Amino acid sequence: MKETKSWIKGWAAAAPCLLALLATLATTACSNKSEGTGAAPAEGRDAKPKIVKLAFVTNNASEFWKIAQAGVRKYEQESKVQVDVKMPPNGSTEEQNQIVENLSSQGYDAIAVSAIAPNDQVPVFNKAAEKSKLITFDSDAPKSNRLLYIGTNNYEAGKALGAHIVKLLPSGGKMAVFVGMFSADNAKQRLQGIQDAIAGKNIEIVDKREDNTDRAKARSNVEDIINAHPDLKLVAGLWSYNGPAIAAAIEALGKKGKVLAAVFDEEEETLTAIENGTISATVVQKPFQFGYLASKWAHELATKPDAAKTQIPDNKSIDTGIDVIEKTNVAEFKQKLAEMKR
Repeated sequence: MKETKSWIKGWAAAAPCLLALLATLATTACSNKSEGTGAAPAEGRDAKPKIVKLAFVTNNASEFWKIAQAGVRKYEQESKVQVDVKMPPNGSTEEQNQIVENLSSQGYDAIAVSAIAPNDQVPVFNKAAEKSKLITFDSDAPKSNRLLYIGTNNYEAGKALGAHIVKLLPSGGKMAVFVGMFSADNAKQRLQGIQDAIAGKNIEIVDKREDNTDRAKARSNVEDIINAHPDLKLVAGLWSYNGPAIAAAIEALGKKGKVLAAVFDEEEETLTAIENGTISATVVQKPFQFGYLASKWAHELATKPDAAKTQIPDNKSIDTGIDVIEKTNVAEFKQKLAEMKR
């Protein structure tokens, strides 16, 4: 009985210390559950931190976009986020609209898109902008509720190509223009720049053809026009794949050196054609910057919208610039291009 009383007295004396220790352990355990995750506190017992969903939607699946995709991957590596790249396989407005609608319905936080038919796509873009931060690159949709455009000033790029055409045709002459769709904002602005640059220089655009991103048609269009106009002096291509199509048509018809060519963008076949003299020059954009900057802005608008919006320029546009590539600088440019693709 004495031993029992002694044990009870000992436990009673130690109880306050034990209770204090248990309380400390409980507090530490609770604290550890909410610290060290690097994410915002989750709501609910089984909730997980929200993953930011970002997308980069091109206007077709040409080789040109592989350079832009390298820019996307560069930003992914730096920021540790994922940016899903979507390419309409046939380059149709319907395909792109479906992609944008799907992304929006799937809860994407931000979508960057190169508009195929800007005016026609306003309803689709505006609906997407209600749920996702929407920006454009390469081809703008200024009438939509997009927050920002990243890319080339296509009118100035057209003027640059037009100025080179004037040098190629100092005595004037007939020319033709080829593109996927003239309805695209970039195509319209490039053509207007060319027209303004050649105005008063005795240079006449005798034909303009669309191919609707059909590569075979892009080439046959050139062949048809060259055959229809024996006195044609020059052909111009406004979209990236038009350069290779023009080079193939000129070489197949034996018109190298007789029909000159001035184009846009840096597809491998275009650069090779400049090296061998089939194409005189190409105005290149900076697609790597399209991918990198579009990813960066999409990420920041999705995660820090208030701060990011204050950084948007007043004209809601970021000009990534252009370069004119000729035989004199094509080797150096190809080396830089290879480095960007690594």
